[in-house]
Amino acid sequence: MNKSAMFKISYGLYILTAKENDFDNGCIINTVSQVTSSPNRISIAVNKSNKTLEMIMKTGEFNISVLSEKADFSVFKRFGFQSGKEVNKFEGFDNARTANNGIKYITDCTNAYISAKLFHTVDLGTHLILFADVTDCDVISDDNSATYDYYHKNIKPQSEKVLGGKTAYRCKICGYVHTADELPEDFICPICKHGIDDFEKIVND
Repeated sequence: MNKSAMFKISYGLYILTAKENDFDNGCIINTVSQVTSSPNRISIAVNKSNKTLEMIMKTGEFNISVLSEKADFSVFKRFGFQSGKEVNKFEGFDNARTANNGIKYITDCTNAYISAKLFHTVDLGTHLILFADVTDCDVISDDNSATYDYYHKNIKPQSEKVLGGKTAYRCKICGYVHTADELPEDFICPICKHGIDDFEKIVND
């Protein structure tokens, strides 16, 4: 099975944000769809291990920032390669504004944002699908939306730039590269949440 065929599906890339008490958080997701236009409703899929999902399940609200082709790798590192359980992803990050629902959305390297209120969930094992009513939205720029394909070809650093002669493992699903001599059995890709069976060993001599 060649799982790279899944890249041919026209995934977008998004930053999902939430706020609980005074803590703002966000993560990278690739599954957002409008399910009805009247009423205006969307669905998103989120891995259960994400701190952002934990916050949404308590507050019932979230924002989606649609990443554009102007996004650089630093945005993916900030919101995708680390956990809100361990760091404050918004610390030192100025490219955000607060929407009417009190939750931040990203203003740089995005072309739109959507505010939504949760009304239903479906459990898919590793992920939850959230169905939500759109409460607000706006266009930020006319820049093209970033797709998975664009990310792989233009944003994600090539292996030789990341490795510097070290042994590493590359996720065959999303392209994330993790530098290590070995991967722990329970290692999970921080972007797409796939396990070590979907990683390949790469060495830059």
